[in-house]
Amino acid sequence: MAAYVARRLLLMIPTLFGILLLNFVIIQLAPGGPVEQTLAHLQGLGVDAGNRIGAGEQSDLAAGQNSGQESGYRGAQGLDPALIAEIEQLYGFDKPPLERFLKMLGDYLTFDFGRSFYSDKTVVELIIEKMPVSISLGLWTTLITYLVSVPLGIRKAVRDGTSFDVWTSSIVILGYAIPNFLFAILLIVLFAGGTYLEWFPLRGLTSPNFDELSLGAQVLDYFWHITLPVLASVVSSFATLTMLTKNAFLDEIHKQYVLTARAKGLSETGILYGHVFRNAMLLIIAGMPAALIGIFFTGSMLIEVIFSLDGLGLLGYEAVINRDYPVIFGTLYIFTLVGLILKLVSDLTYTFVDPRIDFESREV
Repeated sequence: MAAYVARRLLLMIPTLFGILLLNFVIIQLAPGGPVEQTLAHLQGLGVDAGNRIGAGEQSDLAAGQNSGQESGYRGAQGLDPALIAEIEQLYGFDKPPLERFLKMLGDYLTFDFGRSFYSDKTVVELIIEKMPVSISLGLWTTLITYLVSVPLGIRKAVRDGTSFDVWTSSIVILGYAIPNFLFAILLIVLFAGGTYLEWFPLRGLTSPNFDELSLGAQVLDYFWHITLPVLASVVSSFATLTMLTKNAFLDEIHKQYVLTARAKGLSETGILYGHVFRNAMLLIIAGMPAALIGIFFTGSMLIEVIFSLDGLGLLGYEAVINRDYPVIFGTLYIFTLVGLILKLVSDLTYTFVDPRIDFESREV
């Protein structure tokens, strides 16, 4: 097993390299980079852009308005070339793309992800700052999904074809068909003062006076705020895991070893949880890394926007919109690395659930 783990860890290096290289090329080809956005702000006398380059350089803007110098950047006409060169240096675009990419790889090897172009914070600081929101949503969404879907899927497999199986399938499929953001809006209209009831808060993860509350009141306040976002997140998560669990158990229930166990006089409960469960749950375990990555890092962006929750999903979206390259590539590197590690953990969990599985003798 040690050799298999070592091979998988070594394979993470070219995987990370390939993903970063592909995204770096795509990002460089996309128009509207940070230099162009800053130039656009300057042309419109944007305060934020002016603050980043300093008050002294803003005088160069007026001096260069009539210079007639042309630049390769859109919106750079009439600006002083020296000012444009300083903006390029500010964002690191004074170097060729290959040199920038190699420097980024070298920094990432030491987990130095740089600073955001716009928030004046390091990428790590931003991720740590936004992570509690995404962890809250992802943790409760994953926990509730598995606690409901796995027992429900087992029950549906045992009672396959009955009225219980039919109406529960209808409910979970209906929930799957409703987009998360649409269900979130419905919850706000019904329960957050949109039109009818005002039982839950509309914004934030905690109340403004959270620090002044007692420990018990803080716990209640947290769950009061997180209820609607979690409900909106889990509504479409039940169907896939429930049907996967049902089909996995149905496939095992009809195998020969189950008939043999029944012939030996074992109870249905003993057969189901003593024999079928271990084999059927392998498929469920295989899907856990993808579910975790999807729920924690990609599945909550719209929910965060609707409920005004400042988490990782919103951070990634704003970074792409603003062309905040350090945040884009830093979060991409971290999330990809976490995903690869979770996939390896999933494979190791296979051997824990079923010791008969041996990855050591297989090719990666």
